Amino acid sequence: MHLSDEASAHAFGARMASVLRPGDVVALSGPLGAGKTSIARGLLAALGLEGEAPSPSFAIVQPYDPPEVRMRVLHVDLYRIEDPEEALELGLDEARNDAALVVEWPERLGDDPWPDALWLTLAFDDAGGRRLTARVPDAWERRWPLT
Repeated sequence: MHLSDEASAHAFGARMASVLRPGDVVALSGPLGAGKTSIARGLLAALGLEGEAPSPSFAIVQPYDPPEVRMRVLHVDLYRIEDPEEALELGLDEARNDAALVVEWPERLGDDPWPDALWLTLAFDDAGGRRLTARVPDAWERRWPLT
């Protein structure tokens, strides 16, 4: 899939919000500046967040709860995690009981931290914009591709 600009990344995130459920993990992988946070911001805006969501780079986990959004979401940025063991303290697996996780830099936790995650990889496209590829697990097959 091709995302031509930031607006198309926001729109893609909004489409994801329409099918997102508590317990879901959306893994956003790609280099700095590829658009991971833009997708997350589009998703959060479609869930009702007013204003722009800050990047959780320094906080690592930015929670959003109703009534701010229609369902509980944890926006996670693992860029500063150096050892996967550090992430255990974040309680992300427990949070999935009642929240969806939107995780930037999931590869910091190893090859496959959540086998049931929708894994989206962004890359810079030579023609401009971004190229998005997806690994779609069984839990997402009926919801993918997004319409």
